[in-house]
Amino acid sequence: MRKIFLQLLKMYQKISLFTPKSCRYYPTCSEYSRWLFEKDALPLAFLKSCKRILTCNQLFSGGIDYPVISYTPPKPTRVYNLPQNEKFNKNRCKLRIIFWLVPKDKKRFYLIKDFDESATYLPARYAPALAPR
Repeated sequence: MRKIFLQLLKMYQKISLFTPKSCRYYPTCSEYSRWLFEKDALPLAFLKSCKRILTCNQLFSGGIDYPVISYTPPKPTRVYNLPQNEKFNKNRCKLRIIFWLVPKDKKRFYLIKDFDESATYLPARYAPALAPR
């Protein structure tokens, strides 16, 4: 179901390239919805997206409005420390950063997209396995 919503949003974004820009918010309503459908529970993403689209008109001021998601960080199971005799080599492993989570309160975070997808480097044997895309 999530893939269906994401495909519909991608099609809408391609069509909207040919229309004048009219969104009052940053990120745009379609980007906001896409981020939510990627990272939040489906019913919550749908409700938050509908609320955002309903407020995208002249009665509301607009501005910067990042999506807020509930997230519980996993407990660390490994410590990523280099042994004293191993030198740091950034070419051995790259982890892509796609979203930044900025704390809003104890369990909720702002979801911010990293558009240049900068890389964080860890030695290969200390990096967690990357999930297939």
